Amino acid sequence: MPGLDVGKLSQRADEADAKIDELTRLIAELKDVGNASTNLASLQEENKRLKERLVAVEGGNSSGDGKSGGDEDEVNPWDVKASSEKGVDYDKLIVKFGSSKVDAELIARFEKLIKQPVHPLLRRGIFFSHRDLSLILDKFEKGEKFFLYTGRGPSSEAMHLGHLIPFMFTKWLQEVFNVPLVIQLTDDEKFLWKDFKMEECQRLGWSNAKDIIALGFDPKKTFIFPDLTFMGQCPNFYQNVIRIQKCVTYNQVKGIFGFDDSSPIGKIGFPAVQAAPSFSSSFPFIFGDNTKVPCLIPCAIDQDPYFRMTRDVAPRLGYLKPALLHSSFFPALQGAQTKMSASDANSSIFLTDTPKQIKTKINKYAFSGGQATVEEHKEKGGNCDIDISFQYLRFFLDDDEKLEKIRADYTSGELLSGFLKKELIDILTPLVLEHQERRKTVTDDHVKEFMTPRPLQF
Repeated sequence: MPGLDVGKLSQRADEADAKIDELTRLIAELKDVGNASTNLASLQEENKRLKERLVAVEGGNSSGDGKSGGDEDEVNPWDVKASSEKGVDYDKLIVKFGSSKVDAELIARFEKLIKQPVHPLLRRGIFFSHRDLSLILDKFEKGEKFFLYTGRGPSSEAMHLGHLIPFMFTKWLQEVFNVPLVIQLTDDEKFLWKDFKMEECQRLGWSNAKDIIALGFDPKKTFIFPDLTFMGQCPNFYQNVIRIQKCVTYNQVKGIFGFDDSSPIGKIGFPAVQAAPSFSSSFPFIFGDNTKVPCLIPCAIDQDPYFRMTRDVAPRLGYLKPALLHSSFFPALQGAQTKMSASDANSSIFLTDTPKQIKTKINKYAFSGGQATVEEHKEKGGNCDIDISFQYLRFFLDDDEKLEKIRADYTSGELLSGFLKKELIDILTPLVLEHQERRKTVTDDHVKEFMTPRPLQF
């Protein structure tokens, strides 16, 4: 499979074998045999996964169609580009990143534990990949608590629909599991990466916090913190940042994030800041001296490099590895080859858009999967895989039966692209207007309440 480094995967597998041999030797010398055995089992399982990935990579294209498709996909925390008009090949991304697919068995277990259907975003495979989600469900099944962590990099005055997805899903997770949530606003990251003044980054973070709060999060269970403010309020948080930074070399962070010799040292040190909220010891006012509260992070898969690093570091610090639940990308109006961008007003539906702007953007810019003429469309049908209106309906139309009927009728040619666009406009317009009304009720005092370090109820 072109684009993947077989040598590096093989090297990691060999390194894991060496660590297993070393742990085997040490088990007899350690008093805490049970803990050592757990570490050994974990490494053996990781090594098994690495070798499976190596076989998959060496075996070439598993689809057998001979097409490179998503081989050239570029996915990192700062850029997403797909080589196919269908968007990123997420199955190949799972192999490349070494995560696990959210399968029917896991969803069935999820529903059994929460005693209700899972969220449509999970059921439809939009949240499609995970790391150690089964361990979080194990904890819940035993009556043990965990906490949620997600975040937002405030780079624009208003958030767009793509920014809402992880927060909508996280709110649902918080409600069904009744757990605390911490939300990080990385205003420091935006200062380092964007041509913004520090005061502007802080102002945008405050504004974005109002959009997040307007979704209806419970202040008794939710803590929102901007890095530029919180770092000076909580020594424990900063101490964890330093611990993480000590564990990661420049070569490692360069390899993970692509930094070079011209990168400011602030960028090189930042990944530790995004990693620190994964550990309950970073929030003593919430968890006291309990450093072993598990963490589940719902996020877009482009953020995974941060948490692969975090998971590598966690055992060395005596902390639990965070679990992750990855979402696919909310595509730009112009097509699924890129995700929405806050810097391009016409690539996105913003939460500040008027009904007229929403209608104009969808009708003018939403990429169609239909044919060139009505006659040809009725003969050949439309392509839902590339039609942006249909892809957006997958995110926001709750009715599974209606969505499936639209898919079937559009694919057969019975429905035209204009119907899908109208359906999407009719769904998104009230959604955005209702959000705007809720946001008007969010005051500065509400933001201060969410941002005040305090105990949470759970």
